[in-house]
Amino acid sequence: MAEPGVLHAYRALLGSRARAQASYRASLALDLIGSAAAGVVEFGELYVIFHNVDLFGGLELPAAMLVFALANLGFSLADLFAGNLDQVPTLIRMGTLDVMLLRPLPLLGQLITGEVTLRRLGRASFAVLILVVGLLALDVDWTPGRVLLLAVTPIAGAVVFAALFLAAGAVQFWLVDGGEFTHAFTYGSSYASSFSAAVMPLPLRVFFTFVIPAAFVGYLPTVALLGLPGPPGLPSWLGWCLPGVAVVAWYVSLGLWRVGVRHYQGGGG
Repeated sequence: MAEPGVLHAYRALLGSRARAQASYRASLALDLIGSAAAGVVEFGELYVIFHNVDLFGGLELPAAMLVFALANLGFSLADLFAGNLDQVPTLIRMGTLDVMLLRPLPLLGQLITGEVTLRRLGRASFAVLILVVGLLALDVDWTPGRVLLLAVTPIAGAVVFAALFLAAGAVQFWLVDGGEFTHAFTYGSSYASSFSAAVMPLPLRVFFTFVIPAAFVGYLPTVALLGLPGPPGLPSWLGWCLPGVAVVAWYVSLGLWRVGVRHYQGGGG
C-alpha cells in the first residue's frame, strides 16, 4: 500500500496539472470540443451503417449505441489517466526515463501523473450522451444486478484499457521505438470494442475476447444487460465476468511492467 506522503504527492501533482489547464478556459473549451468531435466522427460511421441496414452484428441501433458508448467511455477514462504511457518510447529514446528512475516516486506513478489531459473528458461526455440516448430507446428489464453491471462496466472497462496501455508501455523496454506497433493493440482494441463482436470472423472474435479483452468492455456487457444470447463461443453470461477480467488484465500488465523495468539498462547514447 502506498504511503500517505506518496499519495499526497500524487494528489498535488494531479491537482496542479488540472488547475493549470483549467486556467486557460478558452483553450480548454476548444480542446474539449475537439475531443468530443472525434467521438462524433466515430459514431457517424456507426450511424451510416445503420442507415443502410436494420441489424448489424445481431443488434439494432439502440443496442449498438450502448456498445459504442460503454466502450468509448471506458477508453476515454483510461486515456485520461493512463494515456501518458504512450510516451514511454520517446522517454527512453531521449534518456528522460533514466532521470525519472532517480526520483523518489515510483516510475509508474510519475508516468500516470505526468500528463492528465482534461480535454479527453470531451469524448467521455459524448459517450455519456450516447449512453443515455441508447438506454432511453431500449426496453431493459432492470434488476439490481443489471443496474450494478451498468454502473461497474465503464470503470472496469477503463481498467482493462489502462492495462493495455500499461502492457504496451512495458514492451517498449524490449522494442526499439515500438510505439506504432503497440498502438495497433491499444487504439485498435478501442475501435474493435465499439462494435458488435458478432461481425468479426471467429479467429478475430477469439483474439479480441480472450487475448485482448476488447469485447468485454462494450459488447458482452450489452448482451448481458439486454438478455441476448450472444454469438457462438460468446455466451451472454461472459458479460458478468468483466470485473474479474479487469483485475486479471491489470495484474498481468503490472507484472509485465515490473519485469520490463528490471530489464531496462538505460537509454544509451
